[in-house]
Amino acid sequence: MNRISSLLICAALISNVCAFSQAEDVKSLQAGAATSNITPPLGEMIVGGWKPIPARHIHDELYARCLVLDDGKTRIAIVLCDNVGIPAEIFDEAKALIEEATGILASHQLLAATHTHSATTARGKSKLIRDQEYSSYQKFLVQRIADGVVRATNNLEPAEIGWGSVEEPTEVFNRRWYMKDAAHLTNPFGGIDQVRMNPPRGSAALDRPAGPVDPEVSFLSVRSVEGKPIALLANYSLHYVGGVRSGDVSADYFGYFAKFIAESLHAQDQSPAFVGMLSNGTSGDVNNIDFAAKNPPRYAPYEKMQEVARKVADKVAAAHETIAFHRQVPLDAQLTHLPLKARKPTPEMLKHFEQIKAKAEGDPAGHIREQIYAARIENIQKAPDEVSVPLQVLRIGDLGITAIPFETFTETGLEIKSRSPFGDAFTIELANGSFGYLPTPEQHRLGGYETWLGTNFVEENASRKIVDQLLKMSNALQK
Repeated sequence: MNRISSLLICAALISNVCAFSQAEDVKSLQAGAATSNITPPLGEMIVGGWKPIPARHIHDELYARCLVLDDGKTRIAIVLCDNVGIPAEIFDEAKALIEEATGILASHQLLAATHTHSATTARGKSKLIRDQEYSSYQKFLVQRIADGVVRATNNLEPAEIGWGSVEEPTEVFNRRWYMKDAAHLTNPFGGIDQVRMNPPRGSAALDRPAGPVDPEVSFLSVRSVEGKPIALLANYSLHYVGGVRSGDVSADYFGYFAKFIAESLHAQDQSPAFVGMLSNGTSGDVNNIDFAAKNPPRYAPYEKMQEVARKVADKVAAAHETIAFHRQVPLDAQLTHLPLKARKPTPEMLKHFEQIKAKAEGDPAGHIREQIYAARIENIQKAPDEVSVPLQVLRIGDLGITAIPFETFTETGLEIKSRSPFGDAFTIELANGSFGYLPTPEQHRLGGYETWLGTNFVEENASRKIVDQLLKMSNALQK
């Protein structure tokens, strides 16, 4: 063997050793999932309507549904809670416990509420003032969220992951409408809006919807390397469905989706248990009511939410058959706090509501909600002039998940999707906090329930600032 041949053989051996070493450094994905029961005791107040009512029956249990992913260097956690909205301070308390128990950084934990309107409240007294003392249910919720993530971490196993999307357009309708008759457009502030939330169905005064909808159902699926389903997280921009009996506690269609997707993937009876998860996309101005329909069908309690959940689950299950799975994907996350100016009542508003408070309760001369907003305006005066809101982006391979702590309008979610540097992207709303509605500046000019002070709490330009910050974070993670 000549000297040149020997050198070539040595080079080849070194190359093989280096390749083997690099392969050893590449870690396969691990994933674990678990649920944690967060059902409250009877008697706790259900929020979601104009006036809270006590819970009298548990129709179906509420859960914190947890998923943990680990790429060998970075761990992230995603938790969806069956609740209408959870304050940032409660999520922060849970994140601190999780980080202490598992090492998952608080910045790498995305905790969100689904926005079921039939769960008891975890909210505090104000959207802008952080609670210093917590209710018994808030304390319970903190511990149960943390327990769920710890259990999901205990269930970590080698896994593979895939993602995709499908459309379900038949159950999303913009709920804000231009009206031909100003009698439908009065507001509690003594003025006239240009649009109305939830107008009378089939009314001759209906003109046109004031915004778009997003029919896309994005989803992320995790399974063991043997092919056993571990978890599936979906995202749909539909506010909630409702149709519950008064006083019932329910996870709404989010809970039914979890049940139906487990059936579709044949994952009902396994250990550890499969976890189905449905997050709320950007649905602040969207529900499943076709307001233009003249003779809408009638549904028994819980029938409609099951119908919607079945449609979404069936579409996801069919699309699931076509996605590619990966055993190695990079994970990363960023979280920042964006300062926003708090909205405050004008002198004209204060004068108007002083007159309202002097009126008798139920006086038919005024707007039906004016007493409610009189109390809200009084409370807002105690709030700080600025609020710091958490914004977050998770990277899972070429999938970007943005997290916004507001009930976000669909056009904002569509803008993020269109401008995202990731191959696929979606937004989870009411994530890491609950600060009220987030209309765009254009929608603010139209008025309507979602724009009223006391429903919206931050500066009218907030959505633009939030989108810009989230895209900046997304671009940094995608480099």
